[in-house]
Amino acid sequence: MGTRVQWNKSLLDVLPLAHVSTIVGTDPLVRPGREATEPAPTTRPLRKKLVRRTQRDYSQWFRRSFQFAFLALNIWIGAAFYFWVRGFETGSHVEMTRPAGVEGWLPIAGMMNAKYWLATKRIPATHPAAMFLFVAFLAIAFLFRKAFCSWLCPVGTLAEYLWRAGRQILRRNFHLPRWIDIPLRGLKYMLLGFFVWAVANMSAEAIAEYMHAPYGTIADVRMLNFFRNLGETAAIVLAVLVIASVFVQNFWCRYLCPYGALLGIVSFFSPLRIRRAAGACIDCAKCAKACPSNLPVDKLITIKSAECTGCLECVGICPVEGALELSLPSWAKSPSPRRLPAWAMAFGVAALFLGIVGFAKASGHWNGDIPDFVYRQFVPQANEISHPGE
Repeated sequence: MGTRVQWNKSLLDVLPLAHVSTIVGTDPLVRPGREATEPAPTTRPLRKKLVRRTQRDYSQWFRRSFQFAFLALNIWIGAAFYFWVRGFETGSHVEMTRPAGVEGWLPIAGMMNAKYWLATKRIPATHPAAMFLFVAFLAIAFLFRKAFCSWLCPVGTLAEYLWRAGRQILRRNFHLPRWIDIPLRGLKYMLLGFFVWAVANMSAEAIAEYMHAPYGTIADVRMLNFFRNLGETAAIVLAVLVIASVFVQNFWCRYLCPYGALLGIVSFFSPLRIRRAAGACIDCAKCAKACPSNLPVDKLITIKSAECTGCLECVGICPVEGALELSLPSWAKSPSPRRLPAWAMAFGVAALFLGIVGFAKASGHWNGDIPDFVYRQFVPQANEISHPGE
């Protein structure tokens, strides 16, 4: 028989629990001769304390205000341009000023004119507004990410509300598998590469000759006619894009828009970044679920992707104070350390756009120098005018 240890109250009072456990070989809180049947408690990770925001976020209010204001502006410009064109087509032209803002829909002309300006240091005489708008949108992309895509672009606005309608109807949107998503995203860069290659291989003289040829002169009218006289193939393609945008967030913008690809490359060098404070983040993943570009915001510290449009959806939905913010570089000064408020971004986007357009108008370079008799001759036969290379 083994020796039985005799316990008394004084011994328990003197020896610490750890020593008692060593002597007995078991838990001292369990009676001798009886084994503990309950498993040892498991260690659970500590949940981070939620420090809720003290101020309401207005980023989406600002952004949607810009979206609808710019959409209304484009509708007004489109209507004015349509009636201006109809005046020449019907021969009932009255004194109407061509709305030069329609050249915002000619990004290739803007790129060509930008090269002409850099090469000759002269403002182009044909479609100069296209160049000024092109430069304005590049400047916005550099300073405020791809804010043009998510704050101003009317196509981006329509695409956004298509997928929102799809989510409302279907209760979800769909994400393509990674193995097909990445190659499809490359398509917009291939299209961009083609246009950049074509423009890069044109001399300043060739650009000027193209712009002053009838085809280049009425490029805006030809664009209008494309949508007015949609062929069967174009209508099918447009319908497919609309339907795809209902199911997949920003289908056109994500996979096919070369303009967005260019702005994404420029925005990659932007000093602004969305940054996540890992210490404050509670890992709720709401930011990643809200991101229209399907970026893993909850897993990253700094969002550097060219797919980030600066929409601030992730920032707006974050419930934690200081966990996710649009931040300035370390050398910048801000009332809240490195944080750029949504109102400041809205002010900056508006100031850049209105400032560059205002400069073009004040300097007399907003409207081109094409006289009415040229439009009177070429507008009615716009569809019959062929490309200079044909």
